Amino acid sequence: MSECTHDCSSCGESCSERKPESLIAKPHELSHIKKVIGIVSGKGGVGKSLVTCLSAVLMNRRGYKTAILDADITGPSVPKAFGLTEKAQGNEEAIYPVVTKKGIKVMSVNLLLPDDTDPVIWRGPIIAGTAKQFWTDVVWDDVDYMFVDMPPGTGDVPLTVFQSIPLDGIIVVTSPQELVSLIVGKAVKMANMMDVPIIGLVENMSYAVCPDCGKHINVFGESHIDETADKFNLKVLAKLPIDPEVAKLVDSGMLELTETTAGDSIADAVEEFCK
Repeated sequence: MSECTHDCSSCGESCSERKPESLIAKPHELSHIKKVIGIVSGKGGVGKSLVTCLSAVLMNRRGYKTAILDADITGPSVPKAFGLTEKAQGNEEAIYPVVTKKGIKVMSVNLLLPDDTDPVIWRGPIIAGTAKQFWTDVVWDDVDYMFVDMPPGTGDVPLTVFQSIPLDGIIVVTSPQELVSLIVGKAVKMANMMDVPIIGLVENMSYAVCPDCGKHINVFGESHIDETADKFNLKVLAKLPIDPEVAKLVDSGMLELTETTAGDSIADAVEEFCK
């Protein structure tokens, strides 16, 4: 065995002092990204993409330069929320994100496909590699806050994002059902294993407001988010209602025009966490 130089990158030996190599990928050389926040969920259908887009809109409204990396390769929905129809452009050196009317930079697989309805029928490694390329090959030239819309679960793509992209923190999105505690537990444990801080929990579709009397109606039953937060020693950042106006804006591609204040506490938490 040769004398140790303490430079593990150039050493082929195995020893007790050898440190594992970081899998974190470098962004494009022209990118300048200050903070990266992952939006995750243990299961699909809880509104993770809405929370991602809403967070970017609210932080953009506060004067920050925001961006969205849509890592949900097989179920991309971010471009729809902003009414993006033009395709991302690129050359041999880089890919350039599409910019919304209010200046939010977006990269999603739907911005690369010939038709938005074309299915992404790819194997796991290719899907995961695409999500990673959105970090390494796209020019994110000046971004204060990047929000990464993750696919649900703990499979190939979430694992690749956790390992390849330097997440400053994550937000876990849930729904009111009692099953949520189990699902949240999986996402929380994965984040802990990957050594990524959890900013807090967001309960989406928490309630609906009666348009006549203003009463809160628990459409999906009683909320269990506070119990779940206590169990994992986490903060509840927001309880977002079912809002027909927000849904209408998303469907029409005009989410940036929303006047809702329901997500302001999420933006407050992100600002506070990143100070």
